[in-house]
Amino acid sequence: MSAITLGIVGYGEVGKIFAAGLQGKAGIAGACAWDINFQAPALADAERAHADAHGVRPTRGMAELCEQATLIMSAVTASNTLAVAEEAAPHLRPGTVFLDLNSASPGTKQQAAKAIEGTGGRYVEAGVMTSVPPYGIAVPMLLGGPQAETLAQTLTGWGMDARAVSPEIGVASAIKMCRSIMIKGMEALVIESYATARRYGVESHVLPTLAETFPQIDWARTGAYFFSRVAQHGKRRAEEMRESARTVQEAGFPPIMASAIAQKHDWMATQAREGAFRNVPADAPWQVWADRLIQRKP
Repeated sequence: MSAITLGIVGYGEVGKIFAAGLQGKAGIAGACAWDINFQAPALADAERAHADAHGVRPTRGMAELCEQATLIMSAVTASNTLAVAEEAAPHLRPGTVFLDLNSASPGTKQQAAKAIEGTGGRYVEAGVMTSVPPYGIAVPMLLGGPQAETLAQTLTGWGMDARAVSPEIGVASAIKMCRSIMIKGMEALVIESYATARRYGVESHVLPTLAETFPQIDWARTGAYFFSRVAQHGKRRAEEMRESARTVQEAGFPPIMASAIAQKHDWMATQAREGAFRNVPADAPWQVWADRLIQRKP
């Protein structure tokens, strides 16, 4: 690739991090972005101003972004994965690489790939393997698709941690989704266990038993981190878990656990939206988060 214009679809937390982190990298001529918030009356001015301040050109829609970009990164919510690919497809210039960073099932990614490649684009799926903020553009990601190896070389040249795992679409996503069941399942279990233990006043007995069984984990610190992340991103995590449930379903199994995990994350998102965690600092001990839930208990 040469003289790449980077296009970011979804100028949220992840989109902002990637846009800022890739500015000035060798071979990138510039960056543009499209987000539905660019047209939201209450948010448009601030979001566009943020883009301008960071050297990112805010566009007026998907068609304009596709006219300018030669490498598009889709960083939207899981539920919008396919819709964004289908919206972009008819506007792509031939040969445009479409890197799908979203957490979606193998089947969803395969449908997205069909849409992109059907109009001459080159689709690459990415399984982003952990939270982006601590790592920035160096977050570990697995790539899949016929162009995965070539794109991985380009991305690693920019300081990214990208590794091609398969020329087939769906493999990288299957890895990501199976991991998500475990990680977000642990988040859901910790929140439910800790809040219940706190309500009964038995946390000083429960946590030491966890430490005895799994001494490598700092259970207090891990609990605080889980509460904070789910309170902040519960809606997005719930959407990802519904895609994980879809992944289990596509494999031929009933997604009993994945569906329950999605419900728990959704429930936490509702508590946050209704103000349960208002003014709780992100680094608060887990007990503070649990107490806020207990206070809301009917």
